[in-house]
Amino acid sequence: MSIVVTHPTGNRNVRAVIKGLDEAGMLAEFHTTIAADPKAFFIKLLPTGFRNEWLRRTYPISSKKIITHPVLELARMLLPKLGIRQPLTNEKGWASVDSVYHNIDNSVAKRINHLISIGGLKAVYAYEDGALATFKKAKQLGLKCIYDLPIAYWQTSRKLLTEESDRLPNWAPTLGGGIEDTQAKLNRKTSEIELADTIICPSQFVMDSLPRSAGTKQVIMSPFGSPQPTENEIGSRKTTGPLRVLFAGSMGQRKGLGDLLAAFKLLKNKNAELVVMGSQLASMTFYKSEFSGFTYEPGRQHEKVLELMRSCDVLCLPSIVEGRALVMQEAMSQGLPLIITPNTGGADLIIEGSTGFLVPIRSPEAIATKISWLLDNRGAVPEMGKMAREHALTYTWHKYQQDIISGIKNLLI
Repeated sequence: MSIVVTHPTGNRNVRAVIKGLDEAGMLAEFHTTIAADPKAFFIKLLPTGFRNEWLRRTYPISSKKIITHPVLELARMLLPKLGIRQPLTNEKGWASVDSVYHNIDNSVAKRINHLISIGGLKAVYAYEDGALATFKKAKQLGLKCIYDLPIAYWQTSRKLLTEESDRLPNWAPTLGGGIEDTQAKLNRKTSEIELADTIICPSQFVMDSLPRSAGTKQVIMSPFGSPQPTENEIGSRKTTGPLRVLFAGSMGQRKGLGDLLAAFKLLKNKNAELVVMGSQLASMTFYKSEFSGFTYEPGRQHEKVLELMRSCDVLCLPSIVEGRALVMQEAMSQGLPLIITPNTGGADLIIEGSTGFLVPIRSPEAIATKISWLLDNRGAVPEMGKMAREHALTYTWHKYQQDIISGIKNLLI
């Protein structure tokens, strides 16, 4: 019983999936674009930014099971540094993200006959936007198709983001592909989910977004795991000075940044400090015109992100559309309570008033009310952070793996 897994760029949950399948003796191959060897001699010679990006592409399985398809991804990474961007144009460019996904999808589809010939292949496991060719070939050969959907299904996402574009037109340019995807790309997503036998979801929000046509399919809902810090990494929390509210993520309205900035305008409280960390999707002039009183922190390596979290008091992520934002559990693991919307995919993380607060989407007033409560009850914040950390630690990557593997085994019986 073996499975081929494909994902172009890899991430924490992909690494957990392939590690769990490998340990269960179920992984045939993992296909990706780049797989880095952190011990390679040339790593130290790379520029810092490129080196950090390269080291993100490491995987916890034998290199013998990793098949790489690096050409387009290397072009996608290098061309912008040379001032060349046209080949990266969404959907059209030969080195666009879409082209990278389609290239690896087509390559895996061509590989399936060989994997069957050497015996044991039972299923293919692929992710949204990179599954169609693989699934079509698998269906022809009688294999099962496992579809990992990391964010809300496109129909739900498009509806919510189109509403945002109308509600906050100034923020529309930050909404990205959610409202710009062509009909051809949306049709591809629809075909992928129709071909799937099993759908993997990281949250109830994603599960609830599935179309009616998915009602007959096996659905596995398994939340991501949390970092497991030591007590020494947390330290004690202060109860004096400004309340530091952290926003972490791409700086757009999909993640509700416009509503958070509006909430701080309502607060007018010098004892609350907003820290915004992430990649800009508009000019800094635009963000400052919405609310000037925040501190900007650029993105950084994971360890430095956790360090910044430990300097803050609460994480606020009022997202409109997510799958399950990992940053929530990362912040909780560092002792921060949350102010989040259900659409973050993290409603189960909130024990109201203990680990944080759940607020409606599109409600700066509700966000401001919760921040005001924390300001008025400053002494309760450290205890809330402690309870948030304890709750986050109940979510493990081992359980994430086991939920998925158990469901796949039932599919393949």
